[in-house]
Amino acid sequence: MLLAALAASGLLLAVRWFHRATGLSGASGDRARPGVPHVLIGFVTNFFDTLGIGSFAPTTAAFRLLRLVPDEIIPGTLVVGHALPVVTQALFFISAVRVDPFQMAALIAACVAGGWLGAGVVASLSRRAVQAGMGGALLVAAAFMLLGMFGAFPAGGASLALPPARFSVALAVNFVLGALLTLGIGNYAPSLVVFSLLGMDPRAAFPIMMGSGAFVATVAGVRFVASGRVHWRAALGLAAGGIPGVIVAASLVQSLPLGALRWLVLVVVLYASAALLRAATGERHQRASAGSPAA
Repeated sequence: MLLAALAASGLLLAVRWFHRATGLSGASGDRARPGVPHVLIGFVTNFFDTLGIGSFAPTTAAFRLLRLVPDEIIPGTLVVGHALPVVTQALFFISAVRVDPFQMAALIAACVAGGWLGAGVVASLSRRAVQAGMGGALLVAAAFMLLGMFGAFPAGGASLALPPARFSVALAVNFVLGALLTLGIGNYAPSLVVFSLLGMDPRAAFPIMMGSGAFVATVAGVRFVASGRVHWRAALGLAAGGIPGVIVAASLVQSLPLGALRWLVLVVVLYASAALLRAATGERHQRASAGSPAA
């Protein structure tokens, strides 16, 4: 039932996306086919995402480095463009890894609720607010990456289910992580930390976090599509390149050396975070100068 619901949510997003894109005026050129950089970014970031590195932070870094997408519509582009590749990931992991089905479904529902509310807030934020929020989110993502690379994640327990009190904490945390997804911070690393701290087998966290990410991406993606705060060419490129990237990574996940790749991604993420925060601070100073008597 969960797999069927996941497939249905992906289909709903695809249908809404198609209707929205075909209803746009062609004068802007945004309905044109995605460029090679868009597709390559989708392939590489979703390849890494399947390996556990994450896709939101490196995609944001690539968009800013190459100046492909305006800052204020990066969140919507990330969510919509990565949604179908993440659905592909979730179908792999939910089918292959054992976990308590009731708790998995409840945790995914909590994350979806957070993502739905979060998408509504992010879609209405100003350019500076999005820059500041994404810059801070990337710093948090970089911190989790660094902890993981130094082996600082909790070892975790061996349980496939949590006792009631800890399960309640997990529900609250997953709600917050769903909202943060719409600011451009992935839920994979935070989920691994939280569920491990609560005593769950880290392997059991994979279907939960990937299922959560997939449902949030499709549900929040529908809201971003409705708002129009999406770069359509870039989003289509992420999806077109991302799905093959997931399939290739799934077949190679046990043999690739990830250490050097994680360090490279960390450097790029830190650069993007600094650039976003600097841009947000610069825009705030410009507004303050414009409103001062001297101006």
